[in-house]
Amino acid sequence: MKELKRDLKSVLKSLKVLEEKTKQMAKKVDKLEKSQAPKEPKGEPKAVKKAVAKKPTRVSASETVLDIIKSSRKGIDNATLKKKTGFEGRKVGDIIFRLRKQGKIKSEQKGLYVRA
Repeated sequence: MKELKRDLKSVLKSLKVLEEKTKQMAKKVDKLEKSQAPKEPKGEPKAVKKAVAKKPTRVSASETVLDIIKSSRKGIDNATLKKKTGFEGRKVGDIIFRLRKQGKIKSEQKGLYVRA
């Protein structure tokens, strides 16, 4: 029984030593955390501007057709415009009519359009 008491006292002493070491390590960790924490500026915090996402600019159908006509050297016909734009026949026809009225394109031959 005396041996058991002596062993328990030894274990208790070891636990107290471990407790002290743990406290010392915790203090060191706290100190490190404080030194590495970002310092806050003095005074009032300034308002941070958020980056505004720009909306993609839409290109109108007329601008799309006009760009394709401008990029063609010899001119372009309705069928090719339909393929390049993906628009339906009626829409391409209406756009060509509008661009001719505005004087932005002209007709070289029947069904062949070039920039004015």
